[in-house]
Formats: sequence, C-alpha cells, structure tokens
Amino acid sequence: MIHPLVTMLAFTAGVAQFGVKLGDNPANLKKALGAVEKLAGRGADMVVLPEMWPCGFDNRNIAEHAKATPHNLDAIARAAAKFNVLVVGSMPEKGGRGIYNTAFVVDPQAGVIGKYRKVHLFSASSEPSFFEAGNRAVTVVTRFGRMGLMICFDLRFPELARALTLAGAQFIVICAQWPKARAAHWDILTCARAVENQVFVVAANRCGSDPGLSFAGDSRILSPWGQKLAQAGVRDANITAKLDPAVLSRIRKELPCLTRRVPKAYEV
Repeated sequence: MIHPLVTMLAFTAGVAQFGVKLGDNPANLKKALGAVEKLAGRGADMVVLPEMWPCGFDNRNIAEHAKATPHNLDAIARAAAKFNVLVVGSMPEKGGRGIYNTAFVVDPQAGVIGKYRKVHLFSASSEPSFFEAGNRAVTVVTRFGRMGLMICFDLRFPELARALTLAGAQFIVICAQWPKARAAHWDILTCARAVENQVFVVAANRCGSDPGLSFAGDSRILSPWGQKLAQAGVRDANITAKLDPAVLSRIRKELPCLTRRVPKAYEV
C-alpha cells in the first residue's frame, strides 16, 4: 500500500555540480554558498549539493571534518534563509561512537527538518572502515511535498527507492560522488529509479578528480517518465528544472504500475 500522499506543489529544483576539493572545507563551503546564491537567483526553490561536499572522502581525517559540520550547517541555514531556498547535501556527521555519511535537509525557516544516514556503504573505497551505516529509509515532508533521500551507492538498490515511493515520496533526491568509470551505470540507474517508481529524481553528482579517481559529473533532474528535464556536463555547473505535480499525477494515472503491484506474488 502506498502511504497517503501529501499535497505536492509545483517548484523549481536546482542542482549544484562542482569539483569537491579533498579536505579543503573553506574552499568547498565558499563554492557551495556561491552555488546556492546563483541558483536562487535563477529561481530555484531547492538546491541539492553533492555527496560529502565539504571535504570529499578525506577518510583518514574524517573525524576532524565532522567537527566542522555544525558550522557548515549554520552557514547553509543562513544562506537558505537569506535566499529562501531549501538546501540538501551530504556531510560527515558524528553520531555515537562513529561517523555517518548524512544528507541534511535545511529549510529556510525551520532549519534542519530531516536527515538521512547512508545505508549502503561502498566497500570498494573502504567506506565501512571509516563510516557507520545508517539503518532506515527516510522521507521528509517539505513545503513542496514529500522527499525521499538516497546517497550514491544507494542508487544500486532498487528496494530503497521503492520503499521511499511506498512511503509517499513524490521526488527522490540523490547526493553522489559517482566515478567516471561507471558513468553509464549512473545514467541507467537514475533513469530506472525515476521510471520504475514514477517519481521525479533530482541527482547531484560531483565532477573533477581526486588522486587516482575521476568523477562523472552528469548531474540531472528527471521526470517520472525518465525524461531529462535538465542535465549537466563534466564541469562545474548549476542546473534547474520545474517539477510539476500534474505530470506526476498524469503518469501514475495513465500507467498505474504502483497500484497494480502484487506483493504476495513476489515472495519466493
């Protein structure tokens, strides 16, 4: 059963794509704040930043970077309030005895209204050695509608996107540092998550490179039909697109896949 939908309003989503400077919090914060201002100036109501935007995966120093997260959240909250935009982005978060890769949702009036701790850690880059894993899917009711949250490697797990959809998400936000070597998968999987769940997808990836690793860029905003409403290239870019609830309603009505599910038949 799909959770009763909250009312979705039309709004303009923005994505800030930039090359995150490894371990350089001041430079990355300056870039993020500049992107928020620029996107707000272009009419964006929401701005999505890449995964681990303040410091990248500077893993050996991640505990120190996590200490800067309250300061970064305060700076983002001030910018959100100044430019009247919702801001979403992933940062290192100290929690209990470990560090989480956490996406924070910052409202211009209320401050942090939700957060999601990355569930699926990427073992090939040793994330489990430096981060704790989250343990639950998260949706957040925003002033535009219900948002679902995912971070990078989560994209490879359709179960998570479906859980968010069944919880009522009308748009899913993805923060990522997706590598250039698997750029084709980024293209396929972001489109698949939009189409199979009939949701908008707002996906912010980083560009540029770290030592030994280049990133794909190709941030995008997708319709529930998989149409690319906006798409970035391989360099720093700010993109926007309008998310229209009438489009979501029409697609779900014309092709009612979500209401034709047969959960008992999927049990093996």
